[in-house]
Amino acid sequence: MQRFLRLFPLWAVLLSALAYLLPELFVPLKGGIVPLLMIIMFGMGITLTLKDFLRVLQRPGILLLGVFLQYSIMPLAAWLISHALGLSTNLLVGMVLLGSSPGGTASNVICYLARGNVALSVTLTSFSTLLAFLLTPALTWLYLGQTVPVPMEKMILDVLKLVLLPVLLGATLNTLMGRQLKKMVTIFPLLSVLAIILIIAIIVAINQPRLASVASVVVVAVILHNLFGLLGGYAVPRLLGHGEITCRTLAIEVGMQNSGLSVALAVKYFSALAALPGALFSIWHNVSGALLAAYWAKRG
Repeated sequence: MQRFLRLFPLWAVLLSALAYLLPELFVPLKGGIVPLLMIIMFGMGITLTLKDFLRVLQRPGILLLGVFLQYSIMPLAAWLISHALGLSTNLLVGMVLLGSSPGGTASNVICYLARGNVALSVTLTSFSTLLAFLLTPALTWLYLGQTVPVPMEKMILDVLKLVLLPVLLGATLNTLMGRQLKKMVTIFPLLSVLAIILIIAIIVAINQPRLASVASVVVVAVILHNLFGLLGGYAVPRLLGHGEITCRTLAIEVGMQNSGLSVALAVKYFSALAALPGALFSIWHNVSGALLAAYWAKRG
């Protein structure tokens, strides 16, 4: 199973290619995006316990720094890159939604491979996810409110339902029934990967008629966005005097987003095209994260 998980980008590309060639197989699955995201978030939660959330109280300074970098660098970078590249309004919306999302669950695995601080990574992902119900809609409104209508109140309720509740439910079950659920917990990484691969394929299928004309510029935007996050997440704590392990951890946390959330919100409140940056980011940030982890692992 671990080998399958490591080859996530390859499976995502292959299924996306199939979706591009045979979109009629995947377009009818559009309604499954929200349930698939909830499976991913429940899978994240069931690997945690409620004690993981209490770690926020143990290292408040570094956690607040990580969350600040996450929710300041990424939405601002998304907005700047989109305007610099002249992206359409729909793609601008998608980039800002992506930038305003919390840290991605894959960051914990990448952090482990990069010899970072895994406990800090898990806590940062959990903390940014808990705050997402308010910060993701608020930042989306801040950057897009003058461009498109942003239903902030509805988005807050949806992020609560899509992200916060499944995570807390999973963590509560693991806390109360961890031993009984031990075997079941091991299958959730696989389910999460399958779910995000299918989400990407659905978005590719929906956007198939326009994909050829916008794919290249969106790929450039996504790569630049990820690079801003990795560099900013590493450089700022380094300038503040934090050690190498902490800097690696923050770089990975800031640079890797919960792109599934941005896709779900884009499809529900804006357009299918707005979901494209999140879908492509899902592939790219795993590729860049794996390459960076391999480099850091060699350095020790």
